[in-house]
Amino acid sequence: MKSILKKSGFRDYSLFFKDLNYQNISAGLVAGIFIITGPTALILEASANGNFSPSQTTLWIFAVYVFGGLFGICLPLYSRVPIVGGHTLTGVAFLATVTSQFTFHQLIGAYLISGLLMVLIGAFGFFSKLIKLVPKEIISAMLAGMITKYMVNFIVSTNELLLVGFIPLIAFFVFSKWKLKIPPVIAAILFGIIGLILFHPLHNIVWTNALMMLVIQLPEFNLLSFLSVSIPLALLILSNDAAVAVGALEQKNYQTPIKQIICFSGLFSIITSLFGGQSANIAGMGTVICSDEEAGPKEKRYMGAVVAGVLLLIFGLFSWSLVPLIQALPKDFISVIVGFSLLGVFGTSLHQAFSRPAMKMSTLFAFIIALSNITIVNISAPVWSLLIGTIIARYMEGITTAQRKQHSKKTA
Repeated sequence: MKSILKKSGFRDYSLFFKDLNYQNISAGLVAGIFIITGPTALILEASANGNFSPSQTTLWIFAVYVFGGLFGICLPLYSRVPIVGGHTLTGVAFLATVTSQFTFHQLIGAYLISGLLMVLIGAFGFFSKLIKLVPKEIISAMLAGMITKYMVNFIVSTNELLLVGFIPLIAFFVFSKWKLKIPPVIAAILFGIIGLILFHPLHNIVWTNALMMLVIQLPEFNLLSFLSVSIPLALLILSNDAAVAVGALEQKNYQTPIKQIICFSGLFSIITSLFGGQSANIAGMGTVICSDEEAGPKEKRYMGAVVAGVLLLIFGLFSWSLVPLIQALPKDFISVIVGFSLLGVFGTSLHQAFSRPAMKMSTLFAFIIALSNITIVNISAPVWSLLIGTIIARYMEGITTAQRKQHSKKTA
């Protein structure tokens, strides 16, 4: 640990390349591919739901991957800790349910406030306190309810595409069974792409040679977007990305700069929002992959995060030319890719949501409300899910903070 701390900072940059090895490069590539595939498809769906223009959609993809990549290059190089950058997968899944309710510029205002909230939470050390206000079971139930429709579409689309759908499904189970080096989700996506090329060739791809012009987008602010988008988005990033990543780093005994991670996630998200993106923050699953033992010696794993960051940056810079290819993909294939990307999150959320019998009623209502996608007084379902679920847990089931801590220790 001391050797890692002594090397921290941007000095001795010549040692960065010496720290590269097959293991951290492989981990970085896997993490990068995971962050690029499913979330991009979700962005396209969220953009279509909001009737965004092609330039707005391209700008969104550009922003989250360029600044997410820069986040994932700068922080690990400075701290020598495998902090993977990216953007929030679960946050985009949430946004797909609300983009139709707000304009593009209103959403930008909500993203900016969400980033500001994270900066304040990080600067004042409120991260752990804020997460404790809402039981994690309620957050998991809300997330599971939001994702359920994607999982249903995943099964339907797998059946519709037949070979293209079943080939990645078989690959997923094979790689899960024999625990091969490539994660099952990545294997499924790669085999899905191969199946698409072989059995469902793409036609009518309209390639563009025009360079994208970067224009700062002006935000619009209102109370409804703050309540319906800013707060849930910040909470999802903190609970499903930051909490997962920090937990993985501390489990591997890294000296984790928690305040800096949250503050920089907020700062990068604010910059990203000005170009149409919802966030650029620490990536939960990406950090889990790059901090694992399979990523090589502990003191060199940070380079896996750098590799992932470079991959995201390259994808973002050339996103203006890649979007037509992504848009040409069959909708059923996109549903399959999204399904595989969310499969682990969905399973974990369901397990965590209903793991505690004493909270059966509160988590059930939180799940159903989120699944219903209702809007009451212009406030979206995720907010009502968290609010009503927490009220039932505290005032009907009598779940206190002390009881939640005790339960967390038992299940740790």
